[in-house]
Amino acid sequence: MKRTHSSCLLLSLAAAFAGLVSSQTPSGPQPHPKRVLFIGASKGFQHDSISYAAGTIWKLGHDTGLWDTYVRTDTELITKKKLTANAKNLDYFDAVYFYCTGDLDLDAEQKAALLSFVHDDGKGLVGGHTVTDCNQHWPEWVDMVGGIFINHPWHQRAMVKVEDRSFPATAHFGPTLEITDEFYENREFSRDRVRVLMSLDTSSVNMKLPTIERKDGDFALAWVRNYGKGRVFCSPLGHEDQVYDRPDMQKMYLEAVKWVLGMTNGDATPRPAPWVGVPVLILK
Repeated sequence: MKRTHSSCLLLSLAAAFAGLVSSQTPSGPQPHPKRVLFIGASKGFQHDSISYAAGTIWKLGHDTGLWDTYVRTDTELITKKKLTANAKNLDYFDAVYFYCTGDLDLDAEQKAALLSFVHDDGKGLVGGHTVTDCNQHWPEWVDMVGGIFINHPWHQRAMVKVEDRSFPATAHFGPTLEITDEFYENREFSRDRVRVLMSLDTSSVNMKLPTIERKDGDFALAWVRNYGKGRVFCSPLGHEDQVYDRPDMQKMYLEAVKWVLGMTNGDATPRPAPWVGVPVLILK
């Protein structure tokens, strides 16, 4: 493992991933693993599951041999400037995984470097649970990841609709899944620029809550997009530690990283909601 602030938790996750990775590990000579930079930084509400997410991504990469994960809680490596003291910069990596809250400490060069890393260099970005609760005052980030967090009206067990069962990250799911987690609603979110893979089944939650702001019943829980030459995968799922213990969710994260790294193909063409043209009942 490379530089990490979460090394202790990794050992405790080994058993949980043994069955998954045994079927995913390639045989025969393999090229050098890709490199994923995991940024776990909380500048607002603290999320304990950042450690679980970091351990998940590290273990999946390590045990499949597909990528090495560098875990950081700062943003120093988000740059294309040459760094001293043996530090890497974005040119060294193939994808960045963000599980962060608040406005990150990024100057103008760093912001431009990150956008160029994905858009121009064709690299990958994965946005974990709080992706839309991060960098809300940076319009280009909002455009790239697809929206701005409003709130999470529900924190409970609920049903999730799997809208796209052909995409690599969701092909292993059935039509629905049941999960206990925190479910976001976002503004400045449009299916015109992203392809939604999973969304909340609103029949499984209380739609009378006064905190609900969206009136269209559209609460996306996983989506993808092509951003210039690069690829972006985002999912608000993952507030709960137990989400990362689920083999089906581990498979989703594994395939999501593989897709943004360009190891698999999947259609990211935006498309309307399946219920477009069907009246949506929003209870007052």
